[in-house]
Amino acid sequence: MENHQYGVQDWSRLVGDVIMYSRRINTKDSDGDAFSLLQVQTLRNFPREKLAGEVVAVRLDSTLIHNTSPLNDGSANKALHTIKYLHDAGAKVLLLSSWDYSSNPDLLSIDYFADHISSVLQLRVLRASGFSDIIQLKTEEMRDGDILLFENLAKFKEDLANCLDFSKKLSAGVGVFVNDAFCLAHKIYASTVGISRFCYSSVAGFHFEEELNKLASIAETTERPYIAVIGGKNFLEKRTALCVLATKCDGLMLIGKLSFQIMHALGMSIPMNLIEDGAVDKAFDLIQFAKKRGMDIIFPDDFRCVNDEDPEVMDVFSSDGIQPGWTPVDLGPVSLQNISSRLLNCKKVLLIGPMTFKACEEGAVGVSMLSKILEKISGTGCEVSVVGNASYKSLVGPGDGPYSSLPYKHFENASVVWEFLKGRALPGVAALDRAFPFEIDWESIFYDPTQPLVVDLVVRCLDEVLHCGLKNVHFLPTNATSTFRSIISSYPGKLVLVSIQCPNPDFNKPEHRWKMVQRMLIEAIVDLLATDGKVRGDEEIKEDFLLHGRGRLALEGGDGGGWIRENPFGVRSDWEKHVLARGNPMYRMLLRKVDLN
Repeated sequence: MENHQYGVQDWSRLVGDVIMYSRRINTKDSDGDAFSLLQVQTLRNFPREKLAGEVVAVRLDSTLIHNTSPLNDGSANKALHTIKYLHDAGAKVLLLSSWDYSSNPDLLSIDYFADHISSVLQLRVLRASGFSDIIQLKTEEMRDGDILLFENLAKFKEDLANCLDFSKKLSAGVGVFVNDAFCLAHKIYASTVGISRFCYSSVAGFHFEEELNKLASIAETTERPYIAVIGGKNFLEKRTALCVLATKCDGLMLIGKLSFQIMHALGMSIPMNLIEDGAVDKAFDLIQFAKKRGMDIIFPDDFRCVNDEDPEVMDVFSSDGIQPGWTPVDLGPVSLQNISSRLLNCKKVLLIGPMTFKACEEGAVGVSMLSKILEKISGTGCEVSVVGNASYKSLVGPGDGPYSSLPYKHFENASVVWEFLKGRALPGVAALDRAFPFEIDWESIFYDPTQPLVVDLVVRCLDEVLHCGLKNVHFLPTNATSTFRSIISSYPGKLVLVSIQCPNPDFNKPEHRWKMVQRMLIEAIVDLLATDGKVRGDEEIKEDFLLHGRGRLALEGGDGGGWIRENPFGVRSDWEKHVLARGNPMYRMLLRKVDLN
C-alpha cells in the first residue's frame, strides 16, 4: 500500500502523535441495559445558540401544569422552565400534550388550556386547531419565540398506537424534539417515541432530566446500609423487580400481601386467602438468591387484624398465628419496633408500593409510625425516596401537614419505576439521543492532550491501527452521532481532522443510507473543527456537509469535481476495498473549514 502526502503515519506525526478512533453505530442503538439507557442528551447541554429560529416540539405532562399558579421569579417548576428557556432562546415552540378533566368539560378545550399556560408563563400561547399541512403551515409562519399549542392529543387514537403517519405529521417542520413528559416514559406513543424518528435531535427537557437523575439514584449504592421498603401485592408480577433490588440493597423489607408469600415459602402457617397462586416457588427462589448475597428479607412479626364478622373488633396476632375469620389491616407493635430499629441505621431508604392495607387505608397506626421514623432518619442525613403519589400522600400527608416539608425524593408515577426496576428499557427514554456516560480524563489517555487531534469514525479500526504500529490511538465504542460534541469539546487541544470511512451501505434502500452522517453530527464536527481543519469522507456525504456546514466548509484539492482519486491516508475502509475490488473508481472528498471572519 502506497503512502501519500497525508498518509495515516504522516498524519500521526503531523498531529503530535495524537489520534482518536471512535466506533460508529446507529443513532437509536442501545446497550441492552436499562440502567445505561438513562444516559441521554438533555436540553441543558444542547447548544443554546442553535435553538434560535428552530422549530422545537415539546411533549408536556399536562398534570404538572394544570394546577400551577402564575410563574414567580426563581420558583418556576421544571416543566415550565423548559418552555420559557426555549422561548428566551428564540425557538419556535410547538407544545404537544393530552388533557382529560371529565369532571369539568370546559377544561377539555384547547382555548382554556392555552389560556392557562399563558397565565402561568406570562407569555402569549397560540392555538393550533389541526395537524398535517395546517400545522406545517403555522410553524412556517411562526416567529422566533412564538409558542403554539397543538390540540388535545387525547382526541387522536393514532397517538396511542404510535402511528407512523401521525408521527410524521406531528414532526412536520420540526427540527428538535424535547420530551418533558416523564410520566409516559414507559409508554410507546407517537408523541413520545414515533416523533423522534423524524427530528434531527431528540433530548430530555428539564423536568424529564430531573426525574431521570432521581431514577438513576435508585441504582446507586454508595450510601449504605440501603433498604427497600416494598408494599402491595402481586408477587409474581414484581418478582423481577425484587430480584433487581436484591442486587442493589442490603435488605428488602416487605409489607402487605407480598410478605405473606415469603412467609409461606419459608413454611410458616399462613391463611390460604393471603397466598397468591403459583407464587411459592418464585418466592423461595428469591429467598435463596438473597441468602447467597448475604442480604436480609425482612417481613412483619405481627399484624393488627379485624374480625370478619365484626369489623369493630381488633386484635394482634403473630405473623404465623393469624386465626381464621380475621383479616390483617395494619402492622403490629413488634413489627413497628423492629422496622424502626432497622431503618434508624440506614443511610438510604426506598419506599415503593402502598404502605397501607386495603382494608384500612386511613388512620393506619403503622403508616403514622413509619412517617415519624422517616422524619427522624431524614433529619440524620438518610436519603429517603418515595415512589407513587398514594404512598407519598399517606406518608407525608396534605400540603400543610407536619411532614410536607421533608426533603424526600418523590416519584409521582410508580409504573415508570417498576418498569425500570424490572430491567426493562423505557421507550420514552430509549427514543432520545444517547449521551456518553463518562467523563474522559485526557491526561491519562494521551501523553500531551494539548496536541492537535484526529478523529476517525469507523466501525472497525483496531486491526488497521495495530498494522500501522501506532501507539497514539485511543478507541471509544460509542454513538458518535449524539456523543461527538460532548466528547470532543472536552479535549484541550485543537481538532484538525475528522475522517468518516463509511461501512457498506444498502444502496437499494436510499432511506437507510448513511444513518450516521446526520445533521447533529455534521454541525458538531463543523463547530469543533479548527480553522483550516479537514473533513475526509466519501462522495455520498459531501452534499450533507456542504448543506449543514452553512458556508463554513470548502472543497479542498482534487479534480474539477472536487474528488480525490487516491486515498490520502493509505488505509482503506471496508467499503473502499469492496468498491475497488469490483474495478470501480472510489470518489473521495476533502473539505476544509474556512474562516468566515
